[in-house]
Amino acid sequence: MLYNNTLVFILLFLFVVIAIDIIPQWYTWQSRIYIGRYANREIWTEKVMRKAIQWLKNTPTIQLTDNKRLIIIDILKGNYKRTAIQHWQKAALILGLTECYKKTKNTLCRKEVDAFLKSNFPNGNWREKPTEIDGVILAYAILNIPWINHDNYKSVYDTAYQLVQDLVGTDGTVAYRKYTTDYRFVDTIGFICPFLVLYGVKFNKPEAIDLSIKQITTFNENGLLSNTNIPCHTYNIKTNLPVGLFGWGRGMGWYAIGLIDAWSILPSENSYKKVLELSVISFAKTAITFQNENGSWSWIVLDKSARMDSSTTATLAWFLANASSIESISTICIPAKEKALEYLKSVTRRDGAIDFSQGDTKAIGIHSNEFDILPFTQGFCLRTIYYN
Repeated sequence: MLYNNTLVFILLFLFVVIAIDIIPQWYTWQSRIYIGRYANREIWTEKVMRKAIQWLKNTPTIQLTDNKRLIIIDILKGNYKRTAIQHWQKAALILGLTECYKKTKNTLCRKEVDAFLKSNFPNGNWREKPTEIDGVILAYAILNIPWINHDNYKSVYDTAYQLVQDLVGTDGTVAYRKYTTDYRFVDTIGFICPFLVLYGVKFNKPEAIDLSIKQITTFNENGLLSNTNIPCHTYNIKTNLPVGLFGWGRGMGWYAIGLIDAWSILPSENSYKKVLELSVISFAKTAITFQNENGSWSWIVLDKSARMDSSTTATLAWFLANASSIESISTICIPAKEKALEYLKSVTRRDGAIDFSQGDTKAIGIHSNEFDILPFTQGFCLRTIYYN
């Protein structure tokens, strides 16, 4: 009897390992067959949009670990996933589908965004309130939807704003986590700055706009490589010294999102508009310098031999699409953006999923070696396609 029970347990364990470890790897392998073979931009765009809709309904889990074997152990230990990572995946999908609806009036995009709101924000409140700053970009995505009554979601935005306020440190800028109060991460610029500006504009909170600008300009002072516009991963507020990698691709993307969205939202008469515009111009020129010939950016932008990263490429493409409205740099931004979209098309699977995005960063200086799908990339690619 004991022998039979042991045999059943071993067989069950092997089945779980096969289901969790091997099947996903097989699926990824077969998904890459005939990757990027789209006859034209229109067919590709439709596929990307359909996949974004599918993922908003059922967002793939972006795992914390790079481990591909015995994943069941990571799951049991709680090291497999984190809600905060999912927040910025969903935010990007909403931003992309919103941009699609604004341009095309595609009712399917609007319907799915509305369904998401109904499911996740019943009665205009968070179903599950965010505890980490990653949730702020999800609030921004909702605040960015043009067809809803934002007064009905005021509680959502106020909660996000309070979350930011709770992380303001002694230097007057916002920390990334409660346990990293001495550091200011580049990620935070993308997570909070667009929200703070839009929240400030819509609800007449100039102090929110002030905080956003302070976050960006202080990072410019301490977190950029000397005489360049290349951000480091983070800097220490006690020493004002950079910590971590300079030129991390998605870090460039987070900086780009925060800078360009904040600049775009600011009214033309706002005194900060020109301040940010100078940064936009400088950063655009720097980003284009490090673009690869095929339109991509590497996960370390300073090393063109490093693996190409679709998440970096999608976010910088979005930045350049917006920056092209500045006359002095439009002639360099537009072709660079188009090259980036062509690259993203070339790494899109048959089902419309954009491939080869770097996985989640583990800690300062510990970056993922996995390059796979990422809904965040899908959303920003869609957002770029339909911009204007």
